[in-house]
Amino acid sequence: MTIPKTQKSLVLLEESTPYVISETPVPRPGPADVLVKIMACALNPVDWACVDPPYSKIFIKSWPFVPGTDGAGRVVEIGADVQNRKVGDRILLKGDTGEAKWATCQQYAIVPAEFTAIIPDTITFDEAATIPLALITDVLVLYNQSPAPENLSLRLKPVWEPEGATAYAGTPAFIIGGASSLGQYGECRCIPPSTLARMAGHHPIITTASPYNASLLVSLGATHVLDRSRSNESILSELPTITGGKAIEFAFVAVPFYPEACRLGRDALAPGGALAIVVPHPSRVPEDVANPGDGKRVGYVWGSVRLPHTRECGLALFKQITGWLEKGLLKPNPVDLLANGLAGINEGLAKLKANKVSGKKVVARPQETI
Repeated sequence: MTIPKTQKSLVLLEESTPYVISETPVPRPGPADVLVKIMACALNPVDWACVDPPYSKIFIKSWPFVPGTDGAGRVVEIGADVQNRKVGDRILLKGDTGEAKWATCQQYAIVPAEFTAIIPDTITFDEAATIPLALITDVLVLYNQSPAPENLSLRLKPVWEPEGATAYAGTPAFIIGGASSLGQYGECRCIPPSTLARMAGHHPIITTASPYNASLLVSLGATHVLDRSRSNESILSELPTITGGKAIEFAFVAVPFYPEACRLGRDALAPGGALAIVVPHPSRVPEDVANPGDGKRVGYVWGSVRLPHTRECGLALFKQITGWLEKGLLKPNPVDLLANGLAGINEGLAKLKANKVSGKKVVARPQETI
């Protein structure tokens, strides 16, 4: 296979300007990396939020900046030390925007081979690209066992370990924002909490969402879908009936930038319960949620498997993904496919920013860029 010297990439040249398409060098893999021809990349709210301050100061380390953390494609070159992948493999990957060569909103990217998973033939590239970031974020906030930083996980027993598959059987789980990708970042990123709760044996699995997405959430494992437009008081009053009087010891907030959603998760918990919130630091939620009292504990997350305190959990997760997909335990998000490859991404990001995406993941095909 001939690998080109240049490629089309989506590039941000300076803060508070639109992304543009630019010719950039095709990177070459290091000894432990693979070079991937990106067939599909999925969008996340961070891709539009990082354009402007303050998030541009947090997420952008060098210029020009290439976005994209979700991707799927074919391996076209392997590093000298790679044993578990070969040229031609269909893989999904967790990209990274710390350097342009790792980002997925371009035609080629490199990734450590250990943070890839083979895609079963039954799953398309578009579907596979919807999985990595949302799944990783949920897994890290729930199951990462690293001792530091201590509040960046609830440290529940991992669902891929025998004890984790039975320890929570029959206990209720409550997911706020179930049709977001983290609940199935904003109303766009859609699978893992209800899927992971089902794998762990939680019952009932209660979620809040738009009634429009109820059937999707039931297919992913939810047993009860409550209209997200209801007041907190109304929802809280119904929970004891749904759980049969069982205390809720685990809640997950997938829409953390809505203070009342965070408070709903906090108030639904029994004393001593565990609350997962998908933000990286307690300063991003109301103080009364960050310090809930009653022995309740809160876990936060940074959705990267490349950090010293997340790598081990990330490696364990990526060993599971292919098998989960083959068995139907893990299902991709519904896809909202953009036209015109990378050229359609600005339009897709505008839809995300305007909250016009619900229950789906926005996906582009870089190879279709003209």
